[in-house]
Order: sequence, then C-alpha cells, then structure tokens
Amino acid sequence: MKYNYQNISISKDFYKTAEGFSKCLERLDPSEQYRGTELAGYDAFQRQLKRFDIKVSGHDSDRLQKFFATSDSAALFPEYVSRAVKQGVDDNHILEEICAAQTQIEGMDYRAIVSDANWEEQSPAVIEEGGFIPETSIHLKDSLIKMRKRGRMMVASYEAIKFQRLDLFTVALKQIGSCIGKAQLEDAVNVLIHGDGNDNAAEKVSLSSGDSLTYQDLLNLWGSFGEYQMNVMLASPDMMLKLLQVPELQNPETGLNFQATGCLSTPLGAKLFVSSAVPEGTIIGLDKRYALEMVTAGGINVEYDKLIDCQMERAAVTSIAGFSKIFPDAVKILAK
Repeated sequence: MKYNYQNISISKDFYKTAEGFSKCLERLDPSEQYRGTELAGYDAFQRQLKRFDIKVSGHDSDRLQKFFATSDSAALFPEYVSRAVKQGVDDNHILEEICAAQTQIEGMDYRAIVSDANWEEQSPAVIEEGGFIPETSIHLKDSLIKMRKRGRMMVASYEAIKFQRLDLFTVALKQIGSCIGKAQLEDAVNVLIHGDGNDNAAEKVSLSSGDSLTYQDLLNLWGSFGEYQMNVMLASPDMMLKLLQVPELQNPETGLNFQATGCLSTPLGAKLFVSSAVPEGTIIGLDKRYALEMVTAGGINVEYDKLIDCQMERAAVTSIAGFSKIFPDAVKILAK
C-alpha cells in the first residue's frame, strides 16, 4: 500500500507558516488516515523519519549526516532539534507542578486577567426571589506580563559532528533544553515571590527561631493559607537539609521513602521539591490550582535557515515565556 507521507515534498518554507512545521506536515498528511495500520500512533513528523529511514534513538541510531542526504530530509533537521530541546525543557517537571494554566500567545504583549480574591465576598449567598445576585469582577491587570527570551547558541562545525550518532546528539540537545527550563523555573519562582509587576508579591511567614526551622514553622505556613490548600512546597537546598532534620519528619516511614526514592513525605500533604532557583533560606508554599499562569510565545524556536543551509555552524535555540500570578493569597513564603 502506498501511503501519502511518501509523496510529500518537504520544504523549509513550512517553518515560515503561522501554524509551524509540525502542524503544516500534519495538515498535508493527517494521522487519522493511518488508523488501524502499522503507522498508527506515529505523527506526521515521525512518519517522515520512517520515510527516510532515520533512527534518532537507540544503540543503532543513525549518524547526523543522514539528515542531509537529500534536501527533503535536511528540512526535517530543525524540527528534530526543536523536539529534542523540548524534551530537555519538559524534563524540568517542577514547572508543571506549580502552574495552574498554560497559555500560548502570538507576539510579546500579554495582559493577564484578575478576579476577586476574597473568599467571603465570593461565597454564594442565599438569593431571595427577585433579590440581588452577588458579583465576581474579572478584569485585566494593570501591567503587561514580562516575557523573557531564554536560549543558547549552538556552535559546531558540521565536519566535526556529522559522524556522531543521533542518540548522543539528542542528549546534548536535551541538556540545552534543561538549561532553558531551569532559567524559566527561576523566572517562575521570582514571580511567585515578588509578583508580576501588579502589586501582588507573596505574603511572608517568618521563621520563629531565627535561622532554624521547626515543625511549628511549617504549621504556621500551612495555616496561613486560609481557604486555599498548600499542596506544593518549593525549598532551597539549604532549607531542604533543615527539613530533613525536623524531628517530626524523622519517622521510619519517611526515612525509608526518602532513602528509596529521594522524595520526602510531609505530614502537611504537600508535594515537596528542592531547587536552586529558590533563594537561600526560603520555602515557598502554594496552591497549584490557583497560583501561577505560564505564558509562552510559540514553542522552541530554532534558526532553521542556518540549520538547513549552513549545516549547523552557529544556530540559536530559544524559547519565550513569562509568568502571571493568578491569586496572590495562593502563594506564601517561609523565610527569616
């Protein structure tokens, strides 16, 4: 059986379309027509890799030069780079754990919305016949959300890397994505603590005993959330060490779990993550359902012309993202 994906003429012009390379391919070669076939489960890009017999992973992965065997296969290379970098970004799972919503925009200007945050005023009241129905006001924030462009410049001669296996090259690309993801996490933490420029910095709960951390401090942080739930905690490395030394957390079950998985269970019911993106001496508590919105302008952007025509040399890989505080009271910080 002759499949449609074998007859598509691929061009770098696909990257110039508003929909992007992958969606352009998918429009020309819809995955729906492969249901019940051996290609079910592949997307349009993966079918093109199969068409040119390019293996990007595993011990028998192909060498990088195979992408440049034809002009059509060369046009696939920037998308491969983009996907590998995105894997590295996605490996930073903390962002997924702290973002209540993810919004993709076109351009660099974005004004988020804000609504009433007072639980008492929003509590549904008994409405008599013909009576007034309480209102919840939703409006735009005063300031635009600050978008930041993060990325790395790939510098390599084609002659030096053309014989490298794609499996190893993917690891290098994922490391670039990991660096981008770490920088974006730092931006997110900064917004959680200081706000997004709309006078919504996080409320601080002070440690009761100077530099030491006690179980009572954790209870005070938990109790400051009111009607919100503290279901995620982000700790700086030094505060993570202090958490491990809190006597109330040093029970046999907690110790065994930490030694086996590296995850610390807390009696507060919150997921706990350690990150150097959190300032020293700080623990951030948040209700992930209401705390943060992640805004991205496009996905992973690559200089496709340079990757196709110049076969590497110098090519920028970037990602544009910003963060918006949704409900300020859904975030608290514990610090000295």
